[in-house]
Amino acid sequence: MNKGKYYITTAIAYTSRKPHIGNTYEIVMTDALARYKRMQGYDVFFQTGTDEHGQKIEEIAKAAGITPKEHVDKVAGEIKEICDLLNTTYDKFIRTTDPDHEKVIQKIFKKLYDQGDIYKGHYEGLYCTPCESFWTESQLVDGKCPDCGREVKPAQEEAYFLKLSKYQKQLEAYIEENENFIYPESRKKEMINNFIKPGLQDLCVSRTSFKWGIPVDFDPDHVVYVWLDALSNYITGIGYDPDGSSDMYKKYWPADVHIIGKDIVRFHTIYWPIMLMALGEPLPKQVFGHPWLLFGADKMSKSRGNVIYADDLVKLFGVDAVRYYLLSEMPYTSDGSITYETMIERYNSDLANTLGNLVNRTIAMTNKYFDGKVMSNDAYEPLDDELKNLAVETVKKVDELFAEYRVSDTLEAIFNLAKRCNKYIDETMPWALAKDEAKKDRLGAVLYNLLESIRFLAVLLTPFIPETAEKIFAQLNTEIKDYDSLSEFGALKVGGTVGKAEPLFGRIDAKEMFEKIEEMQKAQMAEAKKEEKPEIEGLAQIGIEDFAKVELRVAEIKDCEPIKKAKKLLKLTLDDGTGTPRIVASGIAKWYKPEDLIGHKVVVVANLKPAVLCGVESNGMILAGDCGEDDVKVIFVDGMPAGARIR
Repeated sequence: MNKGKYYITTAIAYTSRKPHIGNTYEIVMTDALARYKRMQGYDVFFQTGTDEHGQKIEEIAKAAGITPKEHVDKVAGEIKEICDLLNTTYDKFIRTTDPDHEKVIQKIFKKLYDQGDIYKGHYEGLYCTPCESFWTESQLVDGKCPDCGREVKPAQEEAYFLKLSKYQKQLEAYIEENENFIYPESRKKEMINNFIKPGLQDLCVSRTSFKWGIPVDFDPDHVVYVWLDALSNYITGIGYDPDGSSDMYKKYWPADVHIIGKDIVRFHTIYWPIMLMALGEPLPKQVFGHPWLLFGADKMSKSRGNVIYADDLVKLFGVDAVRYYLLSEMPYTSDGSITYETMIERYNSDLANTLGNLVNRTIAMTNKYFDGKVMSNDAYEPLDDELKNLAVETVKKVDELFAEYRVSDTLEAIFNLAKRCNKYIDETMPWALAKDEAKKDRLGAVLYNLLESIRFLAVLLTPFIPETAEKIFAQLNTEIKDYDSLSEFGALKVGGTVGKAEPLFGRIDAKEMFEKIEEMQKAQMAEAKKEEKPEIEGLAQIGIEDFAKVELRVAEIKDCEPIKKAKKLLKLTLDDGTGTPRIVASGIAKWYKPEDLIGHKVVVVANLKPAVLCGVESNGMILAGDCGEDDVKVIFVDGMPAGARIR
């Protein structure tokens, strides 16, 4: 049944370099949503792609001795390969260097100029090259770019501007009338209070200081600036044209949802809607800003060998295990975390044990006790109702959670059904029933209920781990895979035969896996060393103003405990003299036990950005020293009062 159209997009990836695993979460999440909507009967169009213009690209290409086009062709190819490797089912992969996109961008620019929404002026401000953004002095944070924290440089040039201020009231009214336009609520409040209410400044939409961009056809000294170029991909990719749009555009626009990172919500909920208002086009129905995926407690660095790429993870764990981890580890509003330790633990506990073992032993028992035949479940007992009801209720819960983009909660709900199946096995004890001929019908009913529940699991897991879902269907030997078959319990046909029981996920030996990871990291560091430029002898120097930005305080360790599912981390509760306990996750479990630390005073970096590590929000970092091969010592300052500043 066709429920109508559903147009879903990711932000397009910037082609400065090959994306790491944190950049990959978005495409996998969006793919899961697209697959789910298709299962429900929607006519889905799923678009992703690459953002390929700008000064940063021009500079990277120049440094490498190649043309910007050669550089973006290479990186766009790598990004597309990762999308394909992770089994994402995008319908269009757009590149902003596509000739048809560039042609329409020129038309959009000219249309907005002709109607007075774009005007020519001069820009004088502070420019951040990595973010492709201009800032005023008052917008800087500690003199640096408020988005990325990097240095900004004074810039003055002739430019065209988009009249954001003209549409401010119209935008405010739209946000007020469409309460779920910016989602979740926390992002909406941030946009209104921090950006819209203080007043919108007109947006620079052209540049003359570099050439790698789409030329303004009526003023060739200018190239179209990144945001008008990049954001418009959502409509150019489906056939928008100011001179007459395609039937495809008329069918799919407005987008049902843009899935984007929380760092670019401002561009998608202020600049982009105003561009559409100026063009006279409908606005997207919703913009969802997801959190980030962080990398344990450490910043990623090639030289340290801890950069994690999707293709490396797939070689180690397989495609579906990577998809599962990405989608299950990302909280709804706070940042997620990835470490090899937690990935191995989740693989073994969730995939190999909870799911894999359930499927394997149910299929094996069906083959053993009934020669593979699916028996009826007529021999009913009240115990069965809880399992059957949970299966049907899980479908409803999944629908509710997906509607709110609570992807990790959705997976948790599905795996709760798998856990209930395992509990049902323990409660009914099929092996005991098999010993009593009089209970043969009851044994058949128990196995039917398990097989049908597993079919529910396979259907619901299809958007998340599609290859595994197909393997489960093959072992069930069923073609009943449609979403509508989950409306009630009992669609699996009685009298059919199951396939052969084969392991879905073999358990990982952590020691062997870490040996493979170590080899991979060594290769990564060797590659980084080749890329290193010769450095001046001695340490890199910083100014006193840089050091002054780090706030160091003495804190007493009041409590300490291990963090579940994190062998390296300890959870420290600190008294830093502020009156409010400070929680810090520290990777020192290898060298210290909790009782070694409680009561001691340490130095904490107090103004470090919070990070969620294995479910614990860490607010700071304690200082320790590398004291030789695999030896770390915490710096204790027991003679100093809690709260004392270190300078």
